[in-house]
Amino acid sequence: MFQGLTSYLDSIRARDPAPHSRWEILLYPGVWALFMHRIAHWLYEAKLYLLARMVNHFSRFLTAIDIHPGATIGRNLFIDHGFTVIGETAEIGDNVTIYQCVTLGGTNPTNGKKGKRHPTIADNVIIGSGAQIIGPITVGARARVGANAVVTDDVPEGATMIGLKARSTLVPAEDWLKEFIPYGTPCDEPCEPSRDCVAKLEDDIAALRAEIAELRAVTGDTPPTKRSGTDR
Repeated sequence: MFQGLTSYLDSIRARDPAPHSRWEILLYPGVWALFMHRIAHWLYEAKLYLLARMVNHFSRFLTAIDIHPGATIGRNLFIDHGFTVIGETAEIGDNVTIYQCVTLGGTNPTNGKKGKRHPTIADNVIIGSGAQIIGPITVGARARVGANAVVTDDVPEGATMIGLKARSTLVPAEDWLKEFIPYGTPCDEPCEPSRDCVAKLEDDIAALRAEIAELRAVTGDTPPTKRSGTDR
């Protein structure tokens, strides 16, 4: 048991450079929320629903993280900071990282009956802050969901999802492969094809400016000056 706890704390430390020791990580609200969820989930599976909900409510009061007792969670889940909601039929794999203000929400069944309503999150997924993942969809292994993205469709394995409604950056997994990306949002990396278009436009503008300067040099024209607000 102690070895398992040590391994869990080390997995968080590998993803978060802030703590100076394992003892510090023990004070993280995400760690306490997961610990109490394990208890609530055990009670839920034993059909002690009221007791499970009581543990859930106490955990939410203490940590500001609301994990329904019915949610299934794998190993080494790291919820950073909190203010996260995880629904009843959500399934989370191993080594998943969730940042603050994330919702794994469900759709309302039209027939009024319970069923699979919440997302399935595969192993090694990173979900950025403010992301909303809604419905009985699957987020593939090693996928990254950027901050504030709204995801309502299945996410391919290794994809990076951005925007509202979220779209894939279409970067092949073999070209973009890193063990961990904070907040699931690549920065200053060639992660989005549109950057190539922007670079090409900037080159075209620079070339046009050079041509205009050459023409002015030939014709002797001077560039127009901006009039100040006091000119009449």
